[in-house]
Amino acid sequence: MANEDFQKLTIGKAINLGLRRAMEEDPKVLMMGEDVGKLGGVFRITDGLQKDFGEQRVLDTPLSESGIIGTAVGLAVRGFRPVCEIQFEGFIFPGFDQIVSQLAKLHYRTQGKIKMPVVIRVPFGGGIGAVEHHSESPESLFAHVAGLKVLSCSNAVDAYWMIQQAIKSDDPILFFEPKKLYHSGNLKAEIDTTATPGPLFESRVVRPGTSATVVAYGPSVKVALDAATAAEGDDISLEVIDLRTLSPLDLGPVFESVRKTGRLIAVSEAPSESSLTSEIAARVQQECFYSLEAPVLRVTGFDTPYPPAKLEEHYLPDLDRVLHAVDRSLAW
Repeated sequence: MANEDFQKLTIGKAINLGLRRAMEEDPKVLMMGEDVGKLGGVFRITDGLQKDFGEQRVLDTPLSESGIIGTAVGLAVRGFRPVCEIQFEGFIFPGFDQIVSQLAKLHYRTQGKIKMPVVIRVPFGGGIGAVEHHSESPESLFAHVAGLKVLSCSNAVDAYWMIQQAIKSDDPILFFEPKKLYHSGNLKAEIDTTATPGPLFESRVVRPGTSATVVAYGPSVKVALDAATAAEGDDISLEVIDLRTLSPLDLGPVFESVRKTGRLIAVSEAPSESSLTSEIAARVQQECFYSLEAPVLRVTGFDTPYPPAKLEEHYLPDLDRVLHAVDRSLAW
C-alpha cells in the first residue's frame, strides 16, 4: 500500500498486528501457549512473532492450561505482561481454578499491592465444523467472576486496538475472539494504525435504527447486522449495538436505544440459561420498564452441549431466527 499506516486486514491479521505492536512497545509483554511459537498457533494468529521476538518472549508451552495460567500469574507478580493463548475455548477449564482462585483475586487479596496484567486470548464460538471442546461459548461463566474483565471483538478495527488496550491494562482480562471470523475476507477493514482508539470498556451503536434494538457481541454482531440489512427491505429499521465489553457491561447505549425503539432482541451463541443475555434482559426491564412496548426477546444457542458439526447450523443463531424474533417483538 502507498501508506503503511492504513492497512486492510482480516480480524485474525489485525490481532496479529496488534500483538506485534504491543511487543514492540513493551519488552515486558510475553506470548505463551500451545503451539503459539514455531507453528504460529492453530489459527496462525501468532504467526511470525517467535521468529521476530525470539523464544524467550514467545513461548511454546506444554499441553497444560493450568500450567500456562499459573506461570502467567507468577510472571505478572514479577512485573511482566503475559498474553496467554487458549488453543480452543473448551480447553480453558483445566485452568479454571487458576483463573478464578488466583488471577481474579490477587489484586484484591493484596489490597492493590500486586497487579495482574494478564490477558487470556480465547478463540470461541461455533461455525468451523468442530465438536464440543472446540466450539463453545463459555464467556458468561467468566463474566460472573468478580475481579475479571471480559471483552469480545467483532471486527478488525476493534481487534487491532482492543488487544493492545487489554495488554496495557493492569487488570486480568479474558479476550474472546470470534474464531469463525478470523480469516473472513468479507470482514476485511482498513485500519489507521496512527489513530487514537476509543475507550476500551464501552459498547457501541454500529447501525442506527428506530423500529427495534438488537444487541450482540463477538460473532453474533455480523448476524445482527445481516438481519438489519434484510429487515430494511420490509421497512423495518433495526438499531444494532455491539457490546464489546461483557464485564463490566456497558448498557448505557442499550438503555438509550430501547427508550427510543421500545423493543430489544439480545443475540448470542451461548446457551440462554443464566447467561449474559439473561442479565441484559433483567437490566433493561429494570431501567426501561415504561419504555418497553414488548418483552425483551433472546436469540441464543440451545441449553445443550454443543452438537455434532452437521447440526451446528440449527444450533447457532442465524438470520432467520433473529428476524423471527424481530417479527414477534413488532407484533406484540
